[in-house]
Amino acid sequence: MDYILKKYCPRIEFDSYEDFYQNFKINVPEAFNFGYDVVDEWARVEPEKRALVWCDDDENERVFTFTDISRLSNKTANAFKKLGIGKGDIVMCILRRRWEYWVVASALCKLGATVIPATLQLTSHDIVYRANACQVKMMVCIADDYVCSQVEGALPESPSIKNRICVAGSREGWLSFDELIADEPETWARPEAGSPEAVTSKDIMLIYFTSGTTGHPKPVMHNYAHPLGHILTAKYWQQVRENCLHMSVTDSGWAKFGWGKIYGQWIAGATIFCYDMKKFVPEKLLQHMQNYQLTTFCAPPTMYRFMLQEDVAAYDLSSIQNFATAGEPLNAEVTIKWEKLTGKKIREGFGQTEGPVLLATFPWIEPKPGSMGKPSPLLNIKLLDDDGNEVDDGEEGAICITGLKEAYPPGLFVGYYNMPEVTEETVGGEYYNLHDMAWRDGAGYVSFVGRNDDVIKCSGYRISPFEVESALVKHDAVIECAVTAAPDPIRGLVVKATVVLANGWTPSDELTRELQNWVKHETAPYKYPRIVEYIDELPKTVGGKIKRKQIRHADGVTD
Repeated sequence: MDYILKKYCPRIEFDSYEDFYQNFKINVPEAFNFGYDVVDEWARVEPEKRALVWCDDDENERVFTFTDISRLSNKTANAFKKLGIGKGDIVMCILRRRWEYWVVASALCKLGATVIPATLQLTSHDIVYRANACQVKMMVCIADDYVCSQVEGALPESPSIKNRICVAGSREGWLSFDELIADEPETWARPEAGSPEAVTSKDIMLIYFTSGTTGHPKPVMHNYAHPLGHILTAKYWQQVRENCLHMSVTDSGWAKFGWGKIYGQWIAGATIFCYDMKKFVPEKLLQHMQNYQLTTFCAPPTMYRFMLQEDVAAYDLSSIQNFATAGEPLNAEVTIKWEKLTGKKIREGFGQTEGPVLLATFPWIEPKPGSMGKPSPLLNIKLLDDDGNEVDDGEEGAICITGLKEAYPPGLFVGYYNMPEVTEETVGGEYYNLHDMAWRDGAGYVSFVGRNDDVIKCSGYRISPFEVESALVKHDAVIECAVTAAPDPIRGLVVKATVVLANGWTPSDELTRELQNWVKHETAPYKYPRIVEYIDELPKTVGGKIKRKQIRHADGVTD
């Protein structure tokens, strides 16, 4: 048990959070490569070990062992090499939740190449920007009319793209993935250490483009040691179990996929469960959670909120030992309701595209509604003021990863591709400032306040949007909301709530007054929203985070 974990972690069992925080370590080999050292290694020591259980809305199902993934990724590496892909080349993948993503990602590791996971929502303009920013050499995409047409529209302005490959279908002008790998050998030799084809742990394995609300997204670089950092994410926050099914709800274009659907989970020997749903339907997701007898589950808070609109108690979720969430702060009311219906609390985690889980409710910590938990080991998380000094308990500070000069933590991004000045400014000093504000209580629990530019400064007060949102979602009428600053001729700025109503509720002046009074009783009266706007759907990034900045700008508030 824990065969691969034990290769990289001197100790994997701990008696308490304090023991874990002080004594957890990850040994990073000079030439760690996920394709060889995890995928191929599991295939060698346990050939029949399940790696992936995949299904879709059309009742298709496939089960893959690590041996299957190893062989298919070898065939893919052979095919890609013939197309000119090698060490340092960059390939963009738009594959939704298709099983081929795991194969392609493993093959690119073996080649020493770099993958850019991308979402189906990208336009030709987005693809042109990414292709030229990183000199993308090849596209691997699902056979979707929209996706393929956007890629085709980008080609005239993307001269670096030499080949495009179509998965799960065919299209004129595209290479078929199935045909491409069909006759390739199932064997692939690992390059000798020190050879030109071999990679080191410091080479770039992965680039995510941050989904900013304004301006161009930045290309976040992760090196080949990155998967090892996600041992924290999978083993100790999501609490995945070897040979048991784990599900994280996300598609391959998001950093959450790396958090929950491949790296730490496979290192820990868990089996990934993937439901390739074309659209999120709460009842269908709950049915799959029940039918496949999952052991661990992770989804963003929004999905929990929508599932709570259904009859959760009608589904047998007793097999699930740990529920987790990340992506947006979790309102206390959601976890309270979920525990009443399932008997289990939701363990919150916090982090960014730029790293693994940074704070979480780890196994030894009792989940505290409204709190993200406590800091992960290795990352030296501190809450700092504007001068770089650590704040006292109860005071707001920026979440920062400190001690970068002493020991750079595995899993943390190593900069922005081809942006040396921004990289130096961001991670070239003693600490990395996330610009997320939080406070810590006397027991060490950390609670989220908001992005530094999301905090509302109104009539001399600093108001946390998350606190007001948490008050609002306690009301039965509110399924989710975004609280922002809005202009006011007298006060300068006031609190505004943009609200998505639950089934059976309709907007009205009476409901607005009711929600305003509700907030006055749930928190300090001065925090109540003087403006309430009703909307069918909140604007969100491709990663599922609410675009509060877009709402502010639409209302005429500039940062």
